[in-house]
Amino acid sequence: MAALEGMKVLDLTQYEAGPSAGQYLAWFGADVVKVETPRGGDSGRHTEGGKDSLYFLSFNHNQRSLALDLARAEGRDLFLRLLPNFDVVLENFSLGTMERLGLGYDVLKEHHPGVIYATIKGFGTTGPYKDYKCFDWVAQAAGGSFSITGEADGPPMRPGATFADTGTGNHAALGILAAYVEKLRTGRGQVVEVSMQETIVNFMKTQMSYRERYDGGVIPRRGNRSVSPTALYPCAPGGPNDWVFFMPVTQRMFDALMTAIGRPELAADERFATTPARNRHGDELDAEISKWTRERTKFEVMEYLGPLGVPVGAVYDTNDILEDRHLIERGQIITYEHKGRGTVKMPAPPIHLSESDVPVIPAPLLGEHTADVLARELALSEAEVESLAARGIVSTGAILAAAT
Repeated sequence: MAALEGMKVLDLTQYEAGPSAGQYLAWFGADVVKVETPRGGDSGRHTEGGKDSLYFLSFNHNQRSLALDLARAEGRDLFLRLLPNFDVVLENFSLGTMERLGLGYDVLKEHHPGVIYATIKGFGTTGPYKDYKCFDWVAQAAGGSFSITGEADGPPMRPGATFADTGTGNHAALGILAAYVEKLRTGRGQVVEVSMQETIVNFMKTQMSYRERYDGGVIPRRGNRSVSPTALYPCAPGGPNDWVFFMPVTQRMFDALMTAIGRPELAADERFATTPARNRHGDELDAEISKWTRERTKFEVMEYLGPLGVPVGAVYDTNDILEDRHLIERGQIITYEHKGRGTVKMPAPPIHLSESDVPVIPAPLLGEHTADVLARELALSEAEVESLAARGIVSTGAILAAAT
C-alpha cells in the first residue's frame, strides 16, 4: 500500500516550485489532480516551444491532468463542487490571484472546512516585499546564496541548481504532510505558506553559523577552495567538466591521499604536515596533486580514492548523471515511454520507503484525465463532459500542441 494512499490533492501550480511539491506527494501515493487551463496548460509544458518539454515531464510524474477553465464562472463552479472530495489545494499564483478568481482560502473553507490550503509565494503573503514578482534566481539572490558563491576576488554568482524552486516545493510538501497528519487527528484544515526567499535563508543556516569567524559577520566567497587541499583538480582528457573534488578533512584522509598519489613523504613535509602549513602552501600542494590527477580521468580518480576513505567526487555533467553506473544500479535513473515524447530518461524519486513502493508514471498530457476525474468525483456523464468541452469549460483532447 502506498504511504499516502487516500490523500487527494488539487494542484493548481505551474513551472517548478509548486509542481515539485505535488510531485513529492504523488511519488508517495497521493492522488494529485493537476488543474490546468485548457488553453495550453501549465506554462512549464512549453519551455522548449510547442511541445511537452523535458522540463515539464521532470516535475509532473504520477499526476492526473484536469483541463479546467477557472477564469469562467462555470469552471470555478466545477472546481468548488470537486473541492469537498479533496484534502489539499496547492497553488503558486501571484499574490491575490486566487482571491480575484473567487477561490481564496476564506471561500474554499466555506465549501470545505477541512481543506488544507498550501500557497507558495516568492516573498510570502505579508511584509514589504509580498507583492514583488519572484523566480528562482531572484529568491536565491535575496536569500543569500549568491553572496557566498563565486571566487573570492569576483562578483557574486548564481548557483546552478534551482534550490529556490525545487527546495521550496520540498518545504511545501513537508508542510502539507504535517497539516495532513494534524487533519487526520482533528479533522481541521489550515493554511500552509512557504516563501521562496525563506527557503534559501533556511538553506543558508550552515554558512550563517560561521559569522563569528569573520569581522562584521559577512561570510566571504571562497570559490571551490576551503581548507587545503579541499579543492577542484583537473583530470584527463581536459574537457570543461574533467575535474574532481577532494575533501580530506582529517589527517588520516590527507595521509591516504598523499600515499595514493605516490608521494607519502609529503605528509611529513613541513610545508604540508599541519592544516595551517597546508593552507600557507596550498598552491604547491595543488601542483603536486594535479600532476597525478591530470594523468587520470575523473572517474578513475574517484573510484581509486573512494575505497581508500578519501572523500572524493567526480564533477558530473548532465549526461554523466544519466549514465552513472551507481545511480543506474540503485534505480535512480529511469527510462519510460511517454505518449507524446517517446522514450524519456530522467532521475527517479530520491526518497525510498521500504514498505511503500510507488512506480513512476509519466507526466500526463494536457486534459488526459479530465473525463475520468469528472466522472469519478462528480458522476458526470460522458454527454455532460462533452458538453463542457464543447463550450471550452474543460478540455479532454490530451493532444500535444506539437508532437515530436
